[in-house]
Amino acid sequence: MKTYTLNWDTYKQLARTAVSEGAVLLKNEQATLPLKAGTTVSVFGRSQFNYYKSGTGSGGMVNVSHVTSPLEALQATEGIDVNESLLETYEAWVEENPFDQGVGWAGEPWSQPEMAVTDELVERAAAASDVALVFIGRTAGEDRDNTADPGSYLLTDIELELIEKVSRTFSKTAVVLNVGNIIDMRWANEPSAILYAWQGGLEGGTGLVDVLTGTVSPSGKLTDTIAKSIDDYPSTKNFGHADKGIYQEDIYVGYRYFETFAKDDVLYPFGFGLSYTTFATDVVSSDETNGVITVTIDVVNTGDVAGKEVVQLYVEKPQGVLGNPARALVAFDKTNLLAPGERETLTLSVPVTEFASYDDNGATGHESSFVLEAGMYRLYAGTDVRSAEAFYDYAVEALEVVETLSENMAPVTSFERIKPRATESGLTVGYEATPLRSVDVEARYLAERPVVREETGDTGVKLADVYHGKADLETFLDQLTDEDLACIVRGQGMNSPRVTPGTAAAFGGVSDRLETFGIPAACCADGPSGIRMDIGTKAFALPNGTLLASTFNTRLVEDLFEMTGLEMRKNRVDTLLGPGMNIHRNPLNGRNFEYFSEDPHVTGKMAVAQLNGMHRVGVTGTLKHFSANNQEAHRHDIDSVVSERALREIYLKGFEMAVKEGKATSIMTTYGAVNGIWTAGLYDQNTRVLRDEWGFDGIVMTDWWAKVNHHEDEPANRQNTAAMVRSQNDLYMVVDRPDTNSFDDNTAAALADGSLTRGELLRSAANICRFVLTSPAMERALGIHDGSVEVIGLDEEADQAIDFDVTYRHLESGEPVSLSDADTSTGSMHVFAVSVDETGTYDVTITAKSDAGELAQMPVTLFANNIPGPTFTFNGTDGEWVTQTKQVFFLNQHNYLQLYFALGGLDVKDITFTLADSFSMKNG
Repeated sequence: MKTYTLNWDTYKQLARTAVSEGAVLLKNEQATLPLKAGTTVSVFGRSQFNYYKSGTGSGGMVNVSHVTSPLEALQATEGIDVNESLLETYEAWVEENPFDQGVGWAGEPWSQPEMAVTDELVERAAAASDVALVFIGRTAGEDRDNTADPGSYLLTDIELELIEKVSRTFSKTAVVLNVGNIIDMRWANEPSAILYAWQGGLEGGTGLVDVLTGTVSPSGKLTDTIAKSIDDYPSTKNFGHADKGIYQEDIYVGYRYFETFAKDDVLYPFGFGLSYTTFATDVVSSDETNGVITVTIDVVNTGDVAGKEVVQLYVEKPQGVLGNPARALVAFDKTNLLAPGERETLTLSVPVTEFASYDDNGATGHESSFVLEAGMYRLYAGTDVRSAEAFYDYAVEALEVVETLSENMAPVTSFERIKPRATESGLTVGYEATPLRSVDVEARYLAERPVVREETGDTGVKLADVYHGKADLETFLDQLTDEDLACIVRGQGMNSPRVTPGTAAAFGGVSDRLETFGIPAACCADGPSGIRMDIGTKAFALPNGTLLASTFNTRLVEDLFEMTGLEMRKNRVDTLLGPGMNIHRNPLNGRNFEYFSEDPHVTGKMAVAQLNGMHRVGVTGTLKHFSANNQEAHRHDIDSVVSERALREIYLKGFEMAVKEGKATSIMTTYGAVNGIWTAGLYDQNTRVLRDEWGFDGIVMTDWWAKVNHHEDEPANRQNTAAMVRSQNDLYMVVDRPDTNSFDDNTAAALADGSLTRGELLRSAANICRFVLTSPAMERALGIHDGSVEVIGLDEEADQAIDFDVTYRHLESGEPVSLSDADTSTGSMHVFAVSVDETGTYDVTITAKSDAGELAQMPVTLFANNIPGPTFTFNGTDGEWVTQTKQVFFLNQHNYLQLYFALGGLDVKDITFTLADSFSMKNG
């Protein structure tokens, strides 16, 4: 039997290293950093206490026992003294101005009120210390974007005044940004040092202080361009709209725009980041063989301390008839730790085909093709996009067609897109009409439908027979009835009773009948920042996506996600709902913290690294959100209007790399639409591009409770699973009871009227079963692995045992659950699980008695899915049964419940749940 061991200490160290390597030092005048031994430091800003480990929403809801704050880490650092007088002032203020956690989903404010400082306070601090640290904190997340307002993208007046006063009074002031995404930096000339610390997860404080104190020299690089103003980003004017998001900037996203048209608008260029040491880079050789350009670059540490450096290669393409950005990243690598004077030679290889541009209008004579236009392709090497220097020219004598494809996902809405226009002074912004859809997508879809195979009935073939090569998958699936096939394309959740409690969904064997055929239920869980389990199970909180990408260290990320893969195995999670791979199209996207970069190459390489790490131990990730999910506002309804060229070169590129290089087997579509069709039903994306062109043979799932349509003239809704299956989006996430069609989807009706075929359902069922066959769920079902993982180095307090086999009892409204076996002694917890027919508000009634005196107080608190609910406080009842009724809200049909008895002396008889007010997501 396979064995797995998760070393928690290794996990923590890898995360701590990632935090330190992902921190980006933008400014460091007067050797402000690192903090020298013997330094007394004055720490300003409430984020020293209220550290943001991640953004909010499904990508950040990881339960942790404790996150070490930067202040705690500083206080634990030998040789560094914290100004205690200033600290006491902040502690008193924070006590009077507690952290506002907000209410509900996306209800937390993106920043917290900051303490105003007086000149006198700052002057006293300066007299008592050598250096000032000013912490600025921001969060953001799912379902709500940033805004170009103070307290969000902009600093507040109090924050600006804080930086100004401290920088004016102290000779050395470092501003530390605990943020998930870049923010406005028009104040950057005031402090002597600026460090983007991002959001570091569990080890955020320790990894950050490693950089602040010089234990680690910073080596992080920006994965976004920091412009002077939010209005300088060309996407800003088309961002945040309610119905259509026009991608007028086309392929000119981030540095592709600024380096081509607006260099003077840049404060800090893409790829930039300082170190405590210095490096010299020298291109030693470069040549092309068999269509691959190989470059060797010497990197020497010319400074006084050890450090790492990142080398980046960019291509400048000829403008040709298509037009191209002045720079595009094609390769990068990072050195090992180099001691002063030490040298390392990096070798980078770039296929010439990576230089190709996509012709979506036939301007080159080769419509729907990747082409190399004639001209000179110039390679640049450096440590950021602006400083990179030319070193190699590759000439293309005549146009070359690299790959001939077909039109897919083209827009139907007319708009003009950016195209460079040559002038005497260089390239300026011009515009051209965007090519629109020219094919009959419906006719093409109908011509490509799979062959229909008839049901054979149960012939005794089990999925294990397919696993062992005794039967083929088609033979196995032909046994399933139409009802079985309609069921298997439904995911069950959240908190499905068939998989790990508290996780996002089960899929595969989601009915008793499907289980009789030997199909186990596979499990998925959020998300990009670590495993989310809504019953409160503790997990490892990972550094956020922007931070991980800023390391530019794919080997480190791969090693880190091997540990995440082992943690997934420990919790019986088959696929993590991540990596998040959408492009940082605009800094105001609230969910940028989950994603990697404005650049598709960095995005793809980081996703490949995460997948490679998880694949080492037999689990995987689910790429999301496919595709063009680049704003949170109106995300269920927004139609991303974007050219096919921009999709091919920017928004699909990272996903393509993850499929082809990372061998991805699971993908999640978006809530919204691309060019009129909601992606959960977008056949051109989910079948023609993903599967036919890229060779993907895994599963595609919807986002949770997504809407679907089949063509742009059809309204989208949550019951249109027929359109989902037709597009080869295999799984609808999620419903509570897949076997009864509790969500009232239209699969069976469409099958009956012929608009959906059994062949299409069999195709999705095959995708699902192929995934399950290679998952740990199948290993457990076959006894190849029992699911256990040895964990070493984890504190017993944090290492919570999960009852994977907890039984969910289905309740009718008002039906009692016996509590006669509950241990009601002081501090005890009684755990049970129930499923209900409807979500909503329930009247909860506990029947209990006690022989204690009438003034005795015996509180009982109900936790629903680890969220504290009502507390029932009983007094002595003279041995008579009494009842108390409170209310609780159930968002899920399946609920993991705990009764906490704070004081013994109570006998409990039963508990009932009576529906008071139903809540439905079916048409929400």
